[in-house]
Amino acid sequence: MPKTIHIRFYEELNDFLHRQKRKTTFEHSFTGNPSVKDVMESLGVPHTEIDMILVNGESVTFNYKPAESDRISVYPVFESLNISNVTHLRPKPLRKTKFILDVHLGKLARYLRMLGFDTLYENNYPDPQIIDIAKKEKRIILTRDIGILKNNAVTHGYWIRSQNPREQLKEVITRFDLSVVIKLLFRCMECNGIIEKVDKKEILDQLKPKTKKYFNEFFQCTQCKKLYWEGSHYEKMINSIKALHIPKQILNFTKQKNNNTG
Repeated sequence: MPKTIHIRFYEELNDFLHRQKRKTTFEHSFTGNPSVKDVMESLGVPHTEIDMILVNGESVTFNYKPAESDRISVYPVFESLNISNVTHLRPKPLRKTKFILDVHLGKLARYLRMLGFDTLYENNYPDPQIIDIAKKEKRIILTRDIGILKNNAVTHGYWIRSQNPREQLKEVITRFDLSVVIKLLFRCMECNGIIEKVDKKEILDQLKPKTKKYFNEFFQCTQCKKLYWEGSHYEKMINSIKALHIPKQILNFTKQKNNNTG
């Protein structure tokens, strides 16, 4: 006999649901004896997005088996509300924020590196490799593919809602509260290597005449050796960041900090 439960999803978890099921309690019927995790993911919500499930007012784990007429409330990660006395379903946040992105997010990868975040990306990473790297290196998976986040091996992941790269960047900064740890001219946008200040005399033979004449401060990737300086590309980078409404004092601090290193 099928079982019927009453369920409601809160806040951004509604992004995964069909329009008629958003922000309302709805009935859901199923057969067999699935776990509540399986029920959530059958409705399209990956477990990595869920932090608390209440069944008839009591917190449960993902292993709970829903019963007939259960009333279930499903909540995303809480930013400020203290829920320390109930069952958290997601692992604790990673100590260092590092990312690995799927094939759909190449431009986002460059933007994240631009802001100094350790970001792995290859346009030929298969899903199993992404999951394996994320697990071994303790990285957060960013993806436009909900399916990968339903894999039981995934512990930290986030589904990118927007299809616009700049909006995606703003989404990630907001979701992971990253505005205060931005470091300009710290990561190479091409290969994710560390950028360090380099003496102009050491790279004179690599500079074009006008660059050599008008600029004196240079940075170089320690991995791929790409050169960076505060030319037009740097101004474009600053303008892109300003569009995200990041406080000016944060940009000044991070740039000064990086210039004092290397």
